[in-house]
Amino acid sequence: MKILIKNGRVMDPAQGIDDSLDLLLAEGKISKVGKNLQEEGAEVIDARGKLVVPGLIDIHVHLRDPGYEYKEDIVSGTLSAVTGGFTSVASMPNSSPVNDNKAVTLYIRRKAEEEGSANVFPVGSITKGLKGETLTEMGDLKEAGCVGLSDDGRPVSNGEIMRRALEYAKPFGLPIISHAEDLSLVGEGVMNEGFVATEMGLKGIPWVAEDAAIARDVMLAEFTGAHLHVAHVSTKGSVEIIRAAKKRGVKVTSEATPHHFTLTDEAVRGYNTNAKMNPPLRSGEDVAAIREGLADGTIDAIATDHAPHHLDEKNVEFNIALNGIVGLETALPLSLRLVDEGVLTLEQVIARLTTGPARSLGIPRGTLEVGAAADVTVIDPELEWTVVAASLASKSKNTPFDGWKMRGAATNTIVSGKVVYQRDN
Repeated sequence: MKILIKNGRVMDPAQGIDDSLDLLLAEGKISKVGKNLQEEGAEVIDARGKLVVPGLIDIHVHLRDPGYEYKEDIVSGTLSAVTGGFTSVASMPNSSPVNDNKAVTLYIRRKAEEEGSANVFPVGSITKGLKGETLTEMGDLKEAGCVGLSDDGRPVSNGEIMRRALEYAKPFGLPIISHAEDLSLVGEGVMNEGFVATEMGLKGIPWVAEDAAIARDVMLAEFTGAHLHVAHVSTKGSVEIIRAAKKRGVKVTSEATPHHFTLTDEAVRGYNTNAKMNPPLRSGEDVAAIREGLADGTIDAIATDHAPHHLDEKNVEFNIALNGIVGLETALPLSLRLVDEGVLTLEQVIARLTTGPARSLGIPRGTLEVGAAADVTVIDPELEWTVVAASLASKSKNTPFDGWKMRGAATNTIVSGKVVYQRDN
């Protein structure tokens, strides 16, 4: 099957391309990129007035499969991904059983290949059972298809274990993905420590709980020479630590979520459990720092930390509600807002959603180069729509953006040369 995408603005940060071009997809690959292409028998997609970019990549997604399929599974999670324009996602290991062995990794890959809509790149756990005690068989996980290692949801509190993890992962070329959190400083906190928490009578989580953990992990990466990737950066201090480390030549990459560069802890008012997450929503100063980090390249990728939860896990008292929100279907328009607000250029936004995440985890995607996998996202940057939580493709509807008016959406999502999503309006 051949697909010819015509008349679009083709933007590929990996190659420095930004031009009015046509794109021919054939046999699951990018076949030709050029002007006035013609191909007999090809399905034609008219992308006039639209962006044609490498398939978007989200390197931080919780598919909840295996074990928590009542929240999400590989079928619904990848459908949510392609609806949002993402052709590839990296699945976090905190499933049940934990993805700490070859069998679970192969299950995820096989189900994704047979039933999923998007590419799924599994992330294995650093320690067995996410217990922070015994390292996993990293070579087996790499061989099975894992692209990184993380105990996401829990920090590796023991510095010696984290050091050995970095050392052992290094020869396998696997980044260690840090969930940076000092639990002794988090205590019983449930939101950002500050004026809002005090006024609402909720226990706070201070910024130093994240900054101290990131500082330790960055120093361990510098000491070992291994690749550290810092997940969901949320504080001004974290950005400064990572920026300084990069200047020293430390092999560190990082990501930030749309909710952390869009919302502040003011969103928690009313005890809104859909604004409860980990790390918590921070101050306006932190939001500004995240945006600056994205602009200057300190933060390499925009990632959603898509965390589906059942209504019964959110429709409870704030203190006991589970952390996290769904984000795959709102990430693109929230990222495009940064262009409207003059924070990032359009090319920078596309880079943080394609080349940045691909390079951070070594995923062989994120370019429209001839011969590359035909993963393509066609975007209408002017399309206006309203978020309706009940209509999201995800099984779970826990979003703080319900009712928000958005601009920009994927109109066509193509994976390996096959149209897997086409927007009706």
